[in-house]
Amino acid sequence: MELTNIRYTPLNKDKDLDRLIDEVGDARIVMLGEASHGTSEYYTWRTAISKKLIEEKGFQFIAVEGDWPECYAVNRFVKGYQNSGSKIADVLQVFRRWPTWMWANWEVAALMEWIRDYNHLRSTSDKIGFFGLDVYSLWESLEQVLKYLEQHDGQAIEAARAAISCFEPYQRDPQVYAQATAFVNSDCEAEVIGMLQRIIKSPVFTGDMEHDFNSQQNALVAVNAEKYYRTMIKGGAASWNVRDSHMMETLDRLLDLHGPNSKAIVWEHNTHIGDARATDMADDGMYNIGQLAREKYGYDQVKLVGFGSYQGEVIASRSWGAPMQKMEVPPAQKGSWEDILHSISEEDKLILSKDLKNVDGLANRRIGHRAIGVVYDPKREAFGNYVPTVIPERYDAFLYFNETDAVHPLHMKPRGAAEPELYPWNY
Repeated sequence: MELTNIRYTPLNKDKDLDRLIDEVGDARIVMLGEASHGTSEYYTWRTAISKKLIEEKGFQFIAVEGDWPECYAVNRFVKGYQNSGSKIADVLQVFRRWPTWMWANWEVAALMEWIRDYNHLRSTSDKIGFFGLDVYSLWESLEQVLKYLEQHDGQAIEAARAAISCFEPYQRDPQVYAQATAFVNSDCEAEVIGMLQRIIKSPVFTGDMEHDFNSQQNALVAVNAEKYYRTMIKGGAASWNVRDSHMMETLDRLLDLHGPNSKAIVWEHNTHIGDARATDMADDGMYNIGQLAREKYGYDQVKLVGFGSYQGEVIASRSWGAPMQKMEVPPAQKGSWEDILHSISEEDKLILSKDLKNVDGLANRRIGHRAIGVVYDPKREAFGNYVPTVIPERYDAFLYFNETDAVHPLHMKPRGAAEPELYPWNY
């Protein structure tokens, strides 16, 4: 497919993002995607967009595809809380769960240092926050709940201990728990739900709304994580939907926490933020946070921004839990969205979906759109890395990069935590 009549804005500097910021208008939620979890440009350009949204549009927090407890530690750092750390490279070491590079990288470090500096002269209630939306931190969240209740003499402490005790036989391994529930009619659902209900019924008020919110959120994570792992073993779309429903619920709670006029920036993979109804995901009964947000808040209040590239390098692993590697990303598949944009020109581009509505071949047609996860095999890319997508229905805007570099992990050996030459990056 050859399309030459696609309007775009060349992307070279952050001033080139002005059309996108104008398109955001008065939206309450802006979701920024990525086509991989290991591409530097996705992080640096999301950073540039986020800064403009914070400075020019009054957005109050960034919520990401990361675990709540670890991201909350970073939130404490950027807000300058007592005993929250002095160096961001040290604070980001809290991300120990594979894939560590998603948030423990120098690109994220640069943004967090900027937010901390930005927050320095702002009042406590006006400080920009950083939060995790994901559901994977079952054990960490349970431990955080227990620690909080022990410190503040919460009436729910016995319920928390009962929940932790229920999970003890499974060696902190969610796979072991999931498999056990598949073969034995026994699980910990009642215990975690009982813990959450007890915390809600007998809340502890420390005078720090965010600190108290953190405790309830960890309890909610435990409830939904248990459900996620119990559902995961059955296969199908159910566990995916549990996860994205939890992310949407968490986003709703964060918006409520920040007040009726609050505004949120979300960083997640394209597969989560791009409306699932415009892809073959819907055919399999899957939905995602982008779809759920549009359905709840409306198209005017939610702007979805996809990202993609033609070729380059990426950080990923060969299998689940395997060591990270820098891999080559081959030229995009012929006829794919990325190939079409490359054939128009090799410039990096910003495209608004409203300019695609009348483009023949795009308006109502699914075309391949590359998606790279934390597990990746470039040689087998054609067999599972392209999501059939109606581009202008999936996103409100799209950022295309012709050639990209790998993200710079803090944990990468042999250089360890040495700052890359271009740190902290100019946008």
